[in-house]
Amino acid sequence: MAMWDKIKDQAKTFQQSQGTRGASGTGQGPQGYQGPQGHQGHQGSGQPGSSSGGSKAQLIGMFKTQLASVKTELKSGAYRDASMAMCALVAAADGQVEPAERQRVEELIVSNEVLQNFPADQLRQRFNQHVDRLVGNFELGKSEALQVIAKAAKKPAEARAVIQTGMVIAGADGVFEPSEQYAIREACTALGVSPSEFGV
Repeated sequence: MAMWDKIKDQAKTFQQSQGTRGASGTGQGPQGYQGPQGHQGHQGSGQPGSSSGGSKAQLIGMFKTQLASVKTELKSGAYRDASMAMCALVAAADGQVEPAERQRVEELIVSNEVLQNFPADQLRQRFNQHVDRLVGNFELGKSEALQVIAKAAKKPAEARAVIQTGMVIAGADGVFEPSEQYAIREACTALGVSPSEFGV
């Protein structure tokens, strides 16, 4: 439970910094963010037990909002490839991927607002390629995925977006497994982003 509260606080700070940046581009950054911020503070202070489900959903919603606010900047091949490698790492984090799980993650990917900048078949192909390698030889597949992820490190906004995309996909089922957290920490290291910024 505590992890989600910790992420909420960090995400809030992150949000404020994002808000100011987004403002110059669209002129509507900070206003868009005000709403959820108010609720967040509120919810954490109630009964942590009962609000944790809501706060996870809220947090994932917030990452989605942040990603949507920089959607126009996320059109590079590096972001596309790195985020597909990230999603595959999360899907195969425990060393195996059931066909149903693979399909569920694929659907999340192609319906993701930001990833709709790219053709669905390109996304599917890259995601499945990484999953196949991870399932075939986890360590080798993981080092290949992390190499692809590292290519997005040149642009900090893209690097953060790759991690946020991974967290949105990982948290979509309402459960954030330790193995998924570990995969996200490894991706943070590859990208030179601090895991604590995302509460992992």
